[in-house]
Amino acid sequence: MVKENKGILLESGTNELEIVEFEVANNKFGINVIKVKEIIQPINVTFIPHAHPHVEGIIQLRGEVLPVVDMLRVLGIPNTERNPQQKYIVAEFNKQRVVFHVDNVTQIHRISWDQIEKPSDMYQGGASQVIGVVKYNNEMILLLDFERIMVDINPASSISIEAVKKLGKRDRSEKKIVVAEDSPLLRKLLFDTMSEAGYANVDFFENGRDAYDYLEALVKADKKIENHVQLVVTDVEMPQMDGHHLTKKIKTHPDLEKLPVIIFSSLITDDLRHKGEEVGAEDQISKPEIAELILRMDQLIL
Repeated sequence: MVKENKGILLESGTNELEIVEFEVANNKFGINVIKVKEIIQPINVTFIPHAHPHVEGIIQLRGEVLPVVDMLRVLGIPNTERNPQQKYIVAEFNKQRVVFHVDNVTQIHRISWDQIEKPSDMYQGGASQVIGVVKYNNEMILLLDFERIMVDINPASSISIEAVKKLGKRDRSEKKIVVAEDSPLLRKLLFDTMSEAGYANVDFFENGRDAYDYLEALVKADKKIENHVQLVVTDVEMPQMDGHHLTKKIKTHPDLEKLPVIIFSSLITDDLRHKGEEVGAEDQISKPEIAELILRMDQLIL
């Protein structure tokens, strides 16, 4: 089964997404179809000595060497008999390609981000790999944080504060930034790196809807948004309201349209860049290129 992403959800900013539903030990999970390059039958894996415990080994796919990540190990599920329907999901995000070994791939669902519930702190824990819960046909599909899964395997793929330190000491505290990012881990990393870059006046929101409600409240009190916020940085994948929809709402609001927006996401690729352009984003930068993000912030608001 091959799933090409071109042509999927041609209209940007609709607050919808398509998810590929897959199974691991009879549990249902989902991955954004935008991350999926193709789905293939398992092939021979070459063992790599001293690899991370979650990595089965490597495969060669059309001349490219890719790591294979066993989702049973990632999810901490005891070894069970593998489903004969098992598949490899070949994914691309954060400027990297990886293969996820799952028990089955079942179907594709088109849903709205406002149908996705944020996991409760009570059951997700601080190290949860679940970023959202979808209720579908009396079942629940868990959306996994694949960026975090890869950072756990390869910490070097995360946002690096060292890249920002090379920019030198600066003071940008008079500039007010709004950031929409659903991952607690990435909010912390962005707080640390932006603070290091001199941006000490930053408000964080865990989804686009909360960020937009905040901006809308500001313009109701004072139509000159530039007196209160100078820039918005947003992720794309967020429950309730995604970053493309947030950008579209900002750019079509008469009192917000001049507010610069940078989309900072793992989904920024040549094939998908048009989505951010269609909703009017000033720029789009792929995670984890934090130094590039900081330099672009400087250019847009200084």
